[in-house]
Amino acid sequence: MKKCALHNLGCKVNSYETQVMQQMMEEAGYEIVEFGKEPADVYIINTCSVTNIADRKSRQMIHKAKKLNPDAIVAATGCYVEAAGDNVDEDVDIAIGNNEKSRLVEILDSYFSDVCEEKHTHADINKVTDFDDMFMEAPMEHTRAYVKIQDGCNRFCTYCIIPYVRGRIRSRQRDDIFNEVSSLARKGCAEVVLTGIHLSSYGLDMGGDALELIDIIEMINGIEGIKRIRLGSLEPRIVTEEFAKRLAACEKICPHFHLSLQSGCDATLIRMNRTYTTGEFAEGVKILRRYFDNPAITTDVIVGFPGETEEDFEETLEVVRKVRYDSAFTFIYSKRTGTPAAAMENQVPEEVVKERFDRLLAEVQAISAQVCGRDVHTVQEVLVEEPDSHVEGLVTGRMSNNTIVHFPGGKELIGKIVKVYLEESKGFYYMGSLVD
Repeated sequence: MKKCALHNLGCKVNSYETQVMQQMMEEAGYEIVEFGKEPADVYIINTCSVTNIADRKSRQMIHKAKKLNPDAIVAATGCYVEAAGDNVDEDVDIAIGNNEKSRLVEILDSYFSDVCEEKHTHADINKVTDFDDMFMEAPMEHTRAYVKIQDGCNRFCTYCIIPYVRGRIRSRQRDDIFNEVSSLARKGCAEVVLTGIHLSSYGLDMGGDALELIDIIEMINGIEGIKRIRLGSLEPRIVTEEFAKRLAACEKICPHFHLSLQSGCDATLIRMNRTYTTGEFAEGVKILRRYFDNPAITTDVIVGFPGETEEDFEETLEVVRKVRYDSAFTFIYSKRTGTPAAAMENQVPEEVVKERFDRLLAEVQAISAQVCGRDVHTVQEVLVEEPDSHVEGLVTGRMSNNTIVHFPGGKELIGKIVKVYLEESKGFYYMGSLVD
């Protein structure tokens, strides 16, 4: 029996695909071992390329796999592999394109039988029109599971390489989604997280009277056994009165919404090729707060985009102060070769970007510490996920707004939604006690 170790980098879509690939390898007879804990015969690295740092981490993990066992086969897949093409790292024995992940076992079998001597197995991502369907057999985290319902992106933001490595939008068929989520529910999964490269564009490639994202959410809301539905990143303009009204009618929806801002300056948004204004973004937040009681609002912000002035940056800070995000993923602009932004004039000096980033991060963290403590001294429903990794006798759970809670309890609580009194806010998590 060959041993296989997998390592995931990047987004929730990658996480879903890595978990499915692990199940595929188990079904094919491989013994799954923890990456780095013991040598494996096959290493599978699901890479990321969203930033230069992600590229570097992907290469580092490929090198690490080869060092762990020089005789092992290193199979690399994901966005770094797609972007690198024939220039993929020399330690990669097999390079597998994004739309070939479902063929992983077949590709490995061919490689081991000497039928396939090709190092690269890529479909032309720009010509791919079908959703590369993968099926999650069982929840990997017992209580929650990512469910990929969409792939690809048609937006072509000027800084982003993802449309070039993931291809055009492709939506998963309704019946396939229903079957997977129903199967997960039967096997004890309490929460599903709907993911996609551009989740809001679900159904746009199906034409005519195609389903929209809200239709899929309503369908899953009716599946017995599923207790919570959480959404991945949403395009701000999808949040209309109609969307929010229908969303609020789904009692299983988690009031946790990730709306990508990227910049609080309209001039910068235009250069980014983002298709909304800061005013439209603010209106979307207002709508969500009208239909949901204290929803968690999270976002992404890029600092140092080409042409960004101090005044532009101050506008971003002002939006952050007004919206008061529960949390924000903050990034320094990463120059990606081949994207329009890489050729733009007025690239912001590195020292200026770093200073602005530090100011933004301090603002975000200060606001987040205040906002995330709003529920202290109240009783909240918590989905228990696992034993606490630091303190024996505690368990760790998650509120519907995605805030983590630690409290005394045993393994018998895992997978259950229980009432917890939130005794103390630690800024980004709570300490609590179980309510009978």
